[in-house]
Amino acid sequence: MELKWLEDFVCLARTNNFSRAAAERNVTQSAFSRRIKALELWLGTPLVDRSTYPTTLTHAGRLFLTIVEGVLDTLYQARDDFRELQRKADDVLIFATQHTLSLTFFPRWLRRLEADTGPIRTQMIADDLHNCMQALTNGDCDFLICYAHPDIPLRLDPSRYVRHRVGRERLVPVSAPNARGKARHALPGRPREPLPLLDYTPDTFLKRAVDLLLARTDRACRLTPHYQSSLAVALKAMALEGHGLAWLPETLIADALADGRLVRGGGEEWDVPLEIHLYRSPERLRPVALKVWDSVLGAPDGASD
Repeated sequence: MELKWLEDFVCLARTNNFSRAAAERNVTQSAFSRRIKALELWLGTPLVDRSTYPTTLTHAGRLFLTIVEGVLDTLYQARDDFRELQRKADDVLIFATQHTLSLTFFPRWLRRLEADTGPIRTQMIADDLHNCMQALTNGDCDFLICYAHPDIPLRLDPSRYVRHRVGRERLVPVSAPNARGKARHALPGRPREPLPLLDYTPDTFLKRAVDLLLARTDRACRLTPHYQSSLAVALKAMALEGHGLAWLPETLIADALADGRLVRGGGEEWDVPLEIHLYRSPERLRPVALKVWDSVLGAPDGASD
């Protein structure tokens, strides 16, 4: 049994609607339904009457809701108490960010930040975007750093979570070179020879960004799925070995492009421009976090919302 199942159940009991509860929990409705079913299997009894609309709880569900609310209240209070004690003791700033940004963006960005603020003690949560957003909304981190695209909104309440642009990035289609130094797999591909695509898994932000580009292009693109991973570094490794074409963050592959181990598989019209945003918690910032936020707001590269 996982804690998030209990949080899902409380959300469903409050909204009486699977789709609305799934949206609030930042997951697809199918994934949300699976988690509720998993909780019911763990308990050994149905919690939700799926034959009614709006959704209602069974008798067991109503009894269990009372227990869950008490358990969550106790756990959240204990977590908050221990977290506050720990933060006061060591004054460590906790950042949550996607795996790739933890490797390519964060180290350089932190160095520039510390040039203004002085040394900062930090802790990194590197995970997928959903879990990083959950860390922010649960209060498990001080800041969230993530990719952003104007047509892919994040499910974070803009009235609560303040953001600031701290960088830019672009996804570039790349391939291993052939004997002539040209892309072994070059866009747009041919009908009888579709390009093997090294793709992101469906639940990732970068997958949505690439799919949006492909949906909007007026050029026929011939691609066939060959390999999927949630990690850009895994797609880079496959591309380096010649397994196909991948859209990768330019900062991640700068070295491979410079020495020719990877080459562009298409012109700039195939690039996906992205921004990098910093989000902060709506709660009052600790002095060390406020110092960082003030420094970020004063940096030349950025725009706040």
